[in-house]
Amino acid sequence: MPPPPPPQHPKNRSRGPAATGGNGRPPRRMASRDAAERAAFFARREAAAVLRRVLRGDATRRAAGSIKSLVYSPTVRNKRATFALVCQTLKYLPILKEVLGSSGVLNSKWKRQEELVIVTAYDILFGQGTAVSGSAEQLIMTHKDTLSSALDRICAKKKVSSVEDLLGNKTPVKPKPRFLRVNTLKTTTESVVEELSKIHMVAKDDMVPDMLVLPPGTDLHSHPLVTNGKVFLQGKASCMVAVALCPKPGWKVLDACAAPGNKTVHLAALMNGQGGIIACELNKERAKTLQHTIRRSGANNIQTVNGDFLDIDSNDPSYAEVRAILLDPSCSGSGISTERLDYLLPSHSRDDQDDASTSSRVLKLSAFQKKALSHALSFPSVERVVYSTCSIHQAENEDVVNAVLPLATSLGFELATPFPQWHRRGLPVFEGSEHLLRTDPEDGLEGFFVSLFVRKAAGGDAEEPNEDVTVEARRKEPNEDVAVESRRKQARRRRSGVRAFSSLRLSRMILCSNGGFW
Repeated sequence: MPPPPPPQHPKNRSRGPAATGGNGRPPRRMASRDAAERAAFFARREAAAVLRRVLRGDATRRAAGSIKSLVYSPTVRNKRATFALVCQTLKYLPILKEVLGSSGVLNSKWKRQEELVIVTAYDILFGQGTAVSGSAEQLIMTHKDTLSSALDRICAKKKVSSVEDLLGNKTPVKPKPRFLRVNTLKTTTESVVEELSKIHMVAKDDMVPDMLVLPPGTDLHSHPLVTNGKVFLQGKASCMVAVALCPKPGWKVLDACAAPGNKTVHLAALMNGQGGIIACELNKERAKTLQHTIRRSGANNIQTVNGDFLDIDSNDPSYAEVRAILLDPSCSGSGISTERLDYLLPSHSRDDQDDASTSSRVLKLSAFQKKALSHALSFPSVERVVYSTCSIHQAENEDVVNAVLPLATSLGFELATPFPQWHRRGLPVFEGSEHLLRTDPEDGLEGFFVSLFVRKAAGGDAEEPNEDVTVEARRKEPNEDVAVESRRKQARRRRSGVRAFSSLRLSRMILCSNGGFW
């Protein structure tokens, strides 16, 4: 999704004596102008708050969310104007900082409100041209001539004729279809198709159940179906993750790194709201987003845990019945960097994208991912584990799976093939990589990676459901009559074998044997 055009504000003029109509009230045009000024005033402050979080997260490489997820959070009221201001300010950020720095406007008094000053400077210099309310607005208006002169000097110094020539070439965004997932906990696919078909062209996806496809550029963020949780704006590749895990109604499932929660509530829908889901999230702010997503979905079988997945004792009786784990851990996000608008961030221009796959950050992430996957496989009753990322780097995908395979095999797991009809598989870097799944922007999707570990049954075959049984059909099945006591005995035997080593020691053992980062 490309950055939106600059927010369009009416051209404001300095206030003169208050004109009134015949009834003593301000004319309607003035009232409209005042309303526009108020809207712009608050949009700048919402944009400054988002910009502050974006820049701090980018500087520390610990982002609380993407630009879009931060703007479209429940706390932002004027989402469209805020999104436009944030994107355009980031686009002009190097120029704005140079202009403000050379003019001395951003002194110590305003340092604490730097983001607000930057957003306001963009809006006045490149956007609406004027503003009459607010101390930051007055600051920029007072020094507008000084800032304009500084801008002219920068253009002359760099021998360009316009400000646009100062802007670097940004990554072009190839339009992708708008995918959305119907939340079957609240409605049906048929009713959503009927509603949206009144104003849009709608098609059903041929592979992911309850997934609809709309034309590129379709904006549904404020549509009632989205705001009330009947529909989730979720990409196809992201939805393939929960479907690959394929949890049955009545199971106990663990989502190890759950925020923002789209995959969590998708699991709840696949399970018909039956059974239980434990959603674990370490970051407090992201945990709040997770809880909001759960409330919006209407799912009532999800328990949230604000803590570190690696701190969970896999032998704790509370997790003895966990039969499926979805592990979508922190990753570089290289597969969705364009959708996330990461090319607008300051770090994007600093990074050498050709060497990103072997950067120290990616190698550290890979080490963490191996540790997390090893831990997920150590839960004694787990039958299915999905490891997924939104990364395109081999170090975070095939290399992680290959490093953990010896441990997985020792615990009775083998790789299964999610979506066998999908054409793009794992990179051929080890035997068995054909079971892995990749998606790519060439497919009109985000860059995702999905692997599925399935524990073999007692007879030696993997406990893999028939691929011909669709999720739609499984929704109609009654809860299975499981031999609970038999499964508990198997779990106790597995625990006795695993207890000799903590999950951390198991992780270290396998990482060291495969040239890990310890």
